[in-house]
Order: sequence, then C-alpha cells, then structure tokens
Amino acid sequence: MSRSAHPAGPRHADVLPEGHYAAPPADLNQLDPRVWSRTVGRNADGVVAVGGIDVKTLAEEFGTPAYFLDEADFRARCRAWREAFQEQEEDADVFYAGKAFLSRAVVRWLNEEGLNLDVCSAGELATALAAGMPAERIALHGNNKSTAEIERAVEEGVGRIVLDSFQEIVRVAHIAQRLGRRQRVQIRITVGVEAHTHEFIATAHEDQKFGIPLAGGLAAEAVRRALKLDGLELIGIHSHIGSQIFDTSGFEVAAHRVVGLLKEIRDEHGVELPEIDLGGGLGIAYTSEDDPREPHEIAKALRDIVHRECDAAGLAVPRLSVEPGRAIVGPTAFTLYEVGTVKELPGLRTYVSVDGGMSDNIRTALYDAEYSVALVSRASTAEPMLSRVVGKHCESGDIVVRDAFLPADLAPGDLIAVPATGAYCRSMASNYNHALRPPVVAVRDGQAREIVRRETEEDLLRLDVG
Repeated sequence: MSRSAHPAGPRHADVLPEGHYAAPPADLNQLDPRVWSRTVGRNADGVVAVGGIDVKTLAEEFGTPAYFLDEADFRARCRAWREAFQEQEEDADVFYAGKAFLSRAVVRWLNEEGLNLDVCSAGELATALAAGMPAERIALHGNNKSTAEIERAVEEGVGRIVLDSFQEIVRVAHIAQRLGRRQRVQIRITVGVEAHTHEFIATAHEDQKFGIPLAGGLAAEAVRRALKLDGLELIGIHSHIGSQIFDTSGFEVAAHRVVGLLKEIRDEHGVELPEIDLGGGLGIAYTSEDDPREPHEIAKALRDIVHRECDAAGLAVPRLSVEPGRAIVGPTAFTLYEVGTVKELPGLRTYVSVDGGMSDNIRTALYDAEYSVALVSRASTAEPMLSRVVGKHCESGDIVVRDAFLPADLAPGDLIAVPATGAYCRSMASNYNHALRPPVVAVRDGQAREIVRRETEEDLLRLDVG
C-alpha cells in the first residue's frame, strides 16, 4: 500500500480504514509455520520455545530485546538451497548474500554446509576470512569499491569481483596487474526489468545506482573493455532484479536479456562466457498472507529458463549462480521484546510499546515492511485487540509492527516476539538515541549461545574520544 508523505515525516497515528487490515486469526496462540522457524512451538504451559528452550528462560539469560536464531533451521535452509540446485544441475553455485546477516559463526555454518559467500564491504570480507571461508568461494560486490577493498580482495584471491562501472573495470585491472594477478570478474548489468517490490529495493530498472545498463549498448561496451585488459579474466555476466520477490517471471525476462548479451559477445568476440549470476531477492513470509516458493521450485524454474534461452540462442548452458540471503536467514530468527506500556486509544487502536524499536528493526520505517507478532510468554484466551507495536525511540515513525492483533489482556512485562527478523534487522541496527544493539543468540538442541554479544555502555563510549 502506498502512503502519502507529509512534509514533517510520517503522520502520527496513521489510521487504516476499517476493513483494510485482515480479520483477526481464529486463535491468537497459533504460530504459522510459514512465518516462524522450524523448531519454534508452544510448550504445555503455552510458552513459546525455540531449539528446545522457552523464551522466558532465554529472556532471563540474555535479556531483551534480543535476536534468537534457530541454528538447525538455518543449516537446513542452506542444505535445501544447495541440494535444490545440485539436483537440477551440478554445474551451479549458491552464494549466501552476507549483507542479510553476517557473523563468524554464520560463515562457519555456510562453509560446513557447502555454500559460497557474497560480500560487499571490507568488513564483510574481513569477517569471512577471519572465520575461515576459502577466498576462492567468496564474491565481492559493491557499486563503489575502494582501492583498499579491491587490493585486499585480489591479494586474498577471491573467486570473483563483480564489476559495477566503467571506472571499476580499469581500477580492478590495474590493481590486479600491479599485484601480478589475473582477477576473475563478472560484469553487473541492469536489464530493465521492473520487479514488483518496494522502490528502494528494486535494482534492475535503469535509473538507479547499480550496474551498467544493457540499453544503449553500454553493457556490450563494458564487455569489450574488460576483454582487452590483461589483469582481468571475464567469466560471466551478473544480474539482480530486486528483493522480496515471489514471482519468477522477472527472472525469465532478465535471463532472456542476459543470454541475449552472451550471444552478442559470442558473435562479436568469438567467446562464450562460462557463467551467469541471476542474483537473489527471493521473498520470504513475513505474514500469513505471503506465499514464498520452495528452493527446489525456484531452482527448477531458473534452470528451465536458462536452458530454454540458451537453446534458442545456440549457446552452451553456462554455470548458474544465485545469491539467496534473506531467503536463508530471514525466517530463522525472531526478535524478543518485553512489553513496557499498553496505551489504548478508544475508537482507534492500542499502542503496545516495547523495549526496542527502530534501532533494532528499521525496515518498517524504511520500507513500510509488514511483520507478524505474537504473545510468547504465555497463552491467552482473551479477545483480539487491534494493536500497533512501537518502540521506545523519540520518533513517531518508530513502528515495529504497524497493524496486528494481540490479546486484549496484554500487560507490561509480557514477552512478545516478531518472527522473520533474521535478515537485515541486525545488519541495519543502529545506536539511535544511543541505544545498545541487541545480541544475536544461536539456539540449537537445548543449547543457547551468543554469536554476536549485546553492546554495552563501554562499547558505546569507547568510540567517543571526547
């Protein structure tokens, strides 16, 4: 839904018209398995548990707010993506998009489960290397990579650098030559596909910062330049059409245009590039209304598209890469909050304030993202009340869940949880209002451990040199 803007920012108490929001569920205690991670469920006392540990116990040990990541679910999703593409074609790669959420523990899990890793900054690259990911299984993205980032990537021997501009083609080539290397690269192109997603996360239309447009022959010219430079080994073309996408029709158009470029390259240069990367962006279920596709369905659809287009163009089928990030980590975590105040506005809704907010989940404010929420510290048979879950920050736009139904007996001290917060929430977390960023706690088989610890006041003040 598009919301009108106000010169002073988001409108306070932007009330939805009656009937816009979905009807309350028949049972507020039910947890939709499409939205929650695989080991989440209510115990006999009605308390929600993950990985065999209930949320009351977790809150006592780790505090709130906190992100709780279902390690078994994360690993299972890694395997599902790897196996789906290997079933369709052994000559395929799955790169986890580290921007969704990255830590050394996650890198180790990826390595153990056989996935590659996509990074887009010096910090992500450093984390990957520190955790032991082999450099040849790392790809470096970014629309404005610094010289230092490129040098580090080339020195470490990353498997590919994705070139994003004409300047970067020359920059990477010169650095590689100076270091005595020949760097494997792909060229990121924008194919002019309008993905059905939020404007800020659509990345394949031409008027945006990523990639080199296919239109006007610019991508073809980028290929000509890359093929002439001794410091580069051009291995393929990269395309990414956006994020939180449920329909593969956009990928079909993108693949058609990418393969068309590969045919032009063969006809002009006598070279068949061996790889294409169709990016990531596959959607997940944030609410019960979302219906994402399974990895094996996506793998089959993409392979069928690529095979069909290559057959029509008379090309050998290139090695296919995809880059799921959100689709792996997003559903595996939830954010646990403690309710602080419950403020009823008669005739409107009830505002439920929690001990976190936009500093641990900026996506609602940034993208109008929709989330689910549930009372998790107990079961309730109370009537549903229309609620807005808000944070404690000094912003009227500090909204975690815009519209949801929670039990009418909700009270201060209750624990509520927002599922599907594994992607981008901790990655985009901030210290707004000098909030301390929450920990990420991995839970598996009755064991819980911090993989990213909670920030402390000492952490906050250490950077403030006075």
